[in-house]
Amino acid sequence: MSLLDFYARNSEELLGLVGQHLSLVALSTGIAVVIGVPLGVALTRWPAWRGPVLGLANVFQTIPSLALFGFLIPLPFIGGIGATTAIVALVVYALLPIVRNTYTGIVGVDPAVREAGRGMGMTDWQLLTLVELPLGFGVMLAGVRVATVVGVGTATIAAAIGAGGLGVYIFRGVAMVRRRVRPVRAHPRPSAPSQGADHGRLDRSCCSLAHCCWQWEAAPAAIASWSGPRTSQNQTCWGRSWRSRSSGAPGWR
Repeated sequence: MSLLDFYARNSEELLGLVGQHLSLVALSTGIAVVIGVPLGVALTRWPAWRGPVLGLANVFQTIPSLALFGFLIPLPFIGGIGATTAIVALVVYALLPIVRNTYTGIVGVDPAVREAGRGMGMTDWQLLTLVELPLGFGVMLAGVRVATVVGVGTATIAAAIGAGGLGVYIFRGVAMVRRRVRPVRAHPRPSAPSQGADHGRLDRSCCSLAHCCWQWEAAPAAIASWSGPRTSQNQTCWGRSWRSRSSGAPGWR
């Protein structure tokens, strides 16, 4: 079955999973914008909080997604199995680029333009809404774009906690893979007798804890005499000398 045939047969399920995936990303990014933009603006007014806030956002960014889901599941109100936990985790991941770019965009406004606005009698609110936010909008939008890309990638892991999305196909495909390991046991097996050999010779090729693998080069008479069961009297595993009592062959080491 080709990929297009699979999409044609499962179009309804595919559209549903795409809708779930987009809804997770849209909701989380929207909530992150609502929280991150005011927080970034506040950091421009109180620069002393810049280090702790951005440091905490960086710490959240370094937590693996599955580990963050595991931390959030036991929490009341925001935890549990489902889309709520996934949205909270995606919001946490999206905060860093939005807050950082909002702060950078506003701080990067030319001080001369800011002073010109103050000279015209603008208040702090007017200076923010009419000067700083419009000039820093490009940098802020770049942060929202980065947060959206991070959300699209991380939302696939949300299927592990029952939040749906396109990650369902990934985990379903992984679950279908079954690797079977078949144990292989080595047994002593005589090979074809070498021609022109008067006496047999037994060489050990490999030895494990339970079985020994031997390479047997013997004359037909020696093979015929070695038809009995292996016992501790006529064979040992670790290369000790032994002598066959039945055939009278010379001792081998």
